[in-house]
Amino acid sequence: MVTVVLADDHVVVREGLRLLLESDPECEVVGEAADGLGALDLVKLRKPDVLIVDLMMPGMDGLETTRRVSRLKSSTRVIVLTMYGDDAYLVDAFKSGATAFVVKESCGGDLLRAVHDVAAGKCYVSPQLSAAFVIRYLRSAKAAVLRLSGMLTAHQRKVLQLVLEGASSVDIGARLKVSLGAVESDVAVFVEKAIRKTHHLSRAH
Repeated sequence: MVTVVLADDHVVVREGLRLLLESDPECEVVGEAADGLGALDLVKLRKPDVLIVDLMMPGMDGLETTRRVSRLKSSTRVIVLTMYGDDAYLVDAFKSGATAFVVKESCGGDLLRAVHDVAAGKCYVSPQLSAAFVIRYLRSAKAAVLRLSGMLTAHQRKVLQLVLEGASSVDIGARLKVSLGAVESDVAVFVEKAIRKTHHLSRAH
């Protein structure tokens, strides 16, 4: 069972999220908060596996909430949920300690997958933002391309180069004669490694 705390200042959003999560027999919502401070108190009290936090909330926003949860050294993993798809927010969220970033326009299945992925120790980014995050990460850190490339297979390096050139997943699949699913799987690998590197760099500073 994956236990979850919800933090969003809109009651209707929390109600919708609760209904979605509780439609999955493996998820249990153990608390709700309307702001960051309330979320932090619930994390300390309930010790959930996952905290889903809205990026923009009055008072303490989602990024600061994420940072404070990270400082607790707890096992709670944070999913940032937002209506803002700007890739700059992506990098800020992961620098703050988040392990997933989901936009509210995503389908419910994306959020459920994010919950299960982070509970299993993985990272997650909404599919429509994955390539944007990889590009932003690689362009934001000195020698980042070399660091990431050294962890990849020859095929994955080809996919990465095409991502950096702005090619879509469909175009990449056609050019390399592989399925769309295979391309998206490779991009997911890049995302996972980039997020973990972002966490490492943030802790180093």
